[in-house]
Amino acid sequence: MSAPRSLILITVDCLRADHVGFMGYTRPTTPFVESLAADSVIFNNAIAAGAPTYYSFPAIMASRHPLGMGRDVIGLSPDDEPTLATALNQVGYATAAFVAGNPYITHRDGYTEGLDSFQDFLDDDNDEYQEKNNSSTRSRVNQLLRRASNSLGVSSFYEELHFRYSQKLVERSPRTFAQLRRFPSADVIISHASEWLEQRHDSPFFLWLHLMDPHGPYYPPQEALDLMGHGEMTSIRARYLNSCWNRASLSIERCQDIRGEVMSLYDSGIRWVDEQIGALAKRLQSLGMWNDCVFVVTADHGEEFLEHGGRMHTPPSVTEELVHVPLLLRVPSIDRQRINSPFSLLNLAPTLLDCLRVPVPVEFKGRSYWQKIRAGQDWNDEIIVECIAGCRNPARKKDRQGTRVMAVREARYKLVLDFSNRSEQLFDLQNDPEELSPLPRGTEKTARSRLLERARKHIAQAGNTEATKPYVVLSLRNLVAEPGKQA
Repeated sequence: MSAPRSLILITVDCLRADHVGFMGYTRPTTPFVESLAADSVIFNNAIAAGAPTYYSFPAIMASRHPLGMGRDVIGLSPDDEPTLATALNQVGYATAAFVAGNPYITHRDGYTEGLDSFQDFLDDDNDEYQEKNNSSTRSRVNQLLRRASNSLGVSSFYEELHFRYSQKLVERSPRTFAQLRRFPSADVIISHASEWLEQRHDSPFFLWLHLMDPHGPYYPPQEALDLMGHGEMTSIRARYLNSCWNRASLSIERCQDIRGEVMSLYDSGIRWVDEQIGALAKRLQSLGMWNDCVFVVTADHGEEFLEHGGRMHTPPSVTEELVHVPLLLRVPSIDRQRINSPFSLLNLAPTLLDCLRVPVPVEFKGRSYWQKIRAGQDWNDEIIVECIAGCRNPARKKDRQGTRVMAVREARYKLVLDFSNRSEQLFDLQNDPEELSPLPRGTEKTARSRLLERARKHIAQAGNTEATKPYVVLSLRNLVAEPGKQA
């Protein structure tokens, strides 16, 4: 069989695995992508190497652990780090990326290397993507009142009063879903991609699309709400729901009351992505390219809806709702498969290059599983997931310098190590897929020991800089960091 010539990689922000039809979700979020599953390779246990975006994409694009270059490198290295794009560009591929306004996937983060064309839809002077300047008299008065309420111990009362007042202002000046949306919708990205594809003729190509529709704040197009049966949702109600969901002080009880509606907005964003992926596939068919492409759909990370008390995806975490992602790989002439073996997105780039018969850079930390996939072989390799605890804003150095949160995951067991409090938790995902009940200490000693040893090896290999060398001792009973050193 001759190798396919081109590659299309679609990454969807915040798309968790259990909200996709081919992963068993019952709501109709992905009917088109589900139709592709009939002749695609489906990975039931695809796992991101980190979360959120800035800890996930180094593995996807450069096959490198997110902390492999220290805590100060957010994104790819400026020193010519090889990537999926550079590997393909070096052998003559036309390369392009269209990224829907994610501020962590830009030229400043090294993601343009190897790409002939790159558009991130970010405009530093555009209020659609930037916070407005809060310098008005009303804003200054609000700030004074907030400080006064904090000093008097009535901050929660003031916050509630201000929130209700703000909602009244919104009702007086309603805006459409399109006006409220923070990122370009998937149809905009697909339109630009289609124009680029029309210029490709005989040369092989690599096209990377990153879609943001499921990302909060959740403002899907009205058409997507209609498709999902939520046509009664108004932009005013959606704005209220998003405002509530973003309130850090909102109680779990009140969040639970609106969780269903918020998830309906999230699911509608996924449905719009699915509609536009279908439109792209149709365009590829009309251009005669569909059966000459490897077509990949995955996500950088998932999204939290209170499963462990969290909302959205900050601060970083390694829970399954954040790191378990969908992965569909359609390769012409390859039969349908469902792979239950754990697969890290660290291995995605080398696997795709191997599929295309393009040399894999020796610097890649992951490895190709293409031959095992073709042979229908199983595996139970241990997957490393890592991030920095409490890193809400990676632009701030102090946020990047926190302690490591790490998971070692295999098919059944998952070990979570939090160096901020030196905790260790082992989960049996077969019997506890929601990670609600860590196994008691002293149980499953063999699995615990195996995963701890894999964690120790990963940390030992992480690097030699002061930022990455952790000096940790791991045992079955404790996690001990040498004083003054980071883990």
